[in-house]
Amino acid sequence: MTRVASLYLPQLAIERLRRSERPARPLELRAPAAPLASPVDDDPGACSVPRGGGWRPGARWARDGGPSKAQVIGQIAQLPAHQRPPMRMLGRRSEPVEHPFKVMPPDEGGRGVAPMPVINPAHDRPTVLIERVGQREVIRSTCPVALSLGLTPGMVAAHARALVSDLDVRDADPAGDQAWLDRLALHGVMHWTPTASVSGDDGLWLDLSGTTHLFGGEERFCRRMLRFLQRLGFTARIAIAGTPGAAHALARYGGRDILILGSGTEATALAELPVAALRLETAALTAAARFGLERVADLIRLPRGPMAKRLGLDAVTRLDQALGHVAEPITPVVPFEAPEVSRRLLEPIGTPESITQVISDLVDDLIGVLRQRGLGVRTAMLVADRVDGEAQRIVIGASRATRDAKHLKRMFALKLDRIGPGLGIEAMHLTVPHSEPLGASTAGSLITSDTAVTDLAPAIDQLVGRAGEAAVFRVAPNESDVPERATRRVSPLDEPACWPQWKRPVRMLRRPEHLTHVVALLPDHPPRRFTWRGQAYRVTVGDGPERIHGEWWRTDTELWAVRDYFRVEVESGERFWLFRRGDGVEPETGDLSWYIHGMFG
Repeated sequence: MTRVASLYLPQLAIERLRRSERPARPLELRAPAAPLASPVDDDPGACSVPRGGGWRPGARWARDGGPSKAQVIGQIAQLPAHQRPPMRMLGRRSEPVEHPFKVMPPDEGGRGVAPMPVINPAHDRPTVLIERVGQREVIRSTCPVALSLGLTPGMVAAHARALVSDLDVRDADPAGDQAWLDRLALHGVMHWTPTASVSGDDGLWLDLSGTTHLFGGEERFCRRMLRFLQRLGFTARIAIAGTPGAAHALARYGGRDILILGSGTEATALAELPVAALRLETAALTAAARFGLERVADLIRLPRGPMAKRLGLDAVTRLDQALGHVAEPITPVVPFEAPEVSRRLLEPIGTPESITQVISDLVDDLIGVLRQRGLGVRTAMLVADRVDGEAQRIVIGASRATRDAKHLKRMFALKLDRIGPGLGIEAMHLTVPHSEPLGASTAGSLITSDTAVTDLAPAIDQLVGRAGEAAVFRVAPNESDVPERATRRVSPLDEPACWPQWKRPVRMLRRPEHLTHVVALLPDHPPRRFTWRGQAYRVTVGDGPERIHGEWWRTDTELWAVRDYFRVEVESGERFWLFRRGDGVEPETGDLSWYIHGMFG
């Protein structure tokens, strides 16, 4: 029998933000425990030490010349409370010792659970999270206080600010919320059920088939989960049903924190819920309102043909999934464990030959693990444990996922000199923290072809290993008219496309350099002579201008910026790319100064 739980977190974004801003809780100083009101054993039987407040042999006041009992009691009374010895230590009372194991509250929610204390009084202030949609800022999430004031998700942020003066407006973080849900799903896989999945951006699906008996039943499991989330500071509701669609609808529209539905009763439980509980698209909801379909019961009574024609096929599918007529599989999250192999040595090693041999054995073992899991190496880390307890690490990277043992061994050999064996290495571990799926590949044809494409990944990996990761890159076009912003660095194996047809120099200066002693006719003629880096140049041929305007949407200084570029050739045969700031007509466009930006050839 299939049992699916839907966990709904209505205030996930707001409560996650407040949880991140929660101050560290200070240490609580415990007050000294009051004497326990336990009965005093005045008749211990045949005992030489009376326990009813009498004398104990060996006490100070029992000695000759020592203080009396009253004097000792007075001295104890003058001590601070935290320095007073308990009566048990003085040997005059038979008090029970406090149990070393504290009684913990039950890990269950629901009935008998005290409400969470208010962590920060500032949370009473209405708070909304906004996101940018086009040119508008729209509310994505609201706290309960803001919701009671009429602020709902989807409202324009400017309208919300006008309605509530002291509104606390924050930027939404959908990626952070999704990452937190992913972590919660992984926690559920490891502690609650083998099958857990993220449902939308506000909850989880948990397949509880055959697992709830481990927690004492479905109701006890629900209370335990709510208590767990309550300790984390999150408000939650949970519903269990026979289908994922029914559990999803009841958790959000059922009106109860815990709702458990028996199998086969989905139609009755969903009948009074609104149509939006079926996760329909906006167009389907609009069409349902136009035809007067408000409840799920209205859709259940409709024939499937007219319903599909009016609301679409997705609406029919959602209804059948909620009722259990169509299967809705749950795609579970799978916790990933990085591939790792290890070798522990009988005797410490320290020579390059022996270290190379162990690395070769580790790579061979790793290839087998990767082949079984269908993965390829993008980053591999070798850890060598020395006898003195220090660990030596080597990290290599691949520009493309690979399982080529020969290539990996060659990459490690390039960095072998970075291992300091010291007194010897007793263990070595090889881990793949970053991997990618890698399927089978053909070994190639027996007949070599001239059109075969050479794989540059091994050569690039060796260059990166020798020169560094930042030294090997490829230039790709960037969407910008300004020349210094028109290119960007990409991975060496990326294929740049859509290069513009404009003529640009082979070498671009990092920053345009100022030219002096420039002679040119305004406004459209190239310069006749100029001086750059202390050397005078006479121009023989020039072409231009090519006018480029500033990107006014970036900064106000580029609102009227204009550059006129010229390609010129000097007497010595060199060709330069020069530009003049300004169009020669309007002073706001530039001061008519000249610069060199690049060289051709």
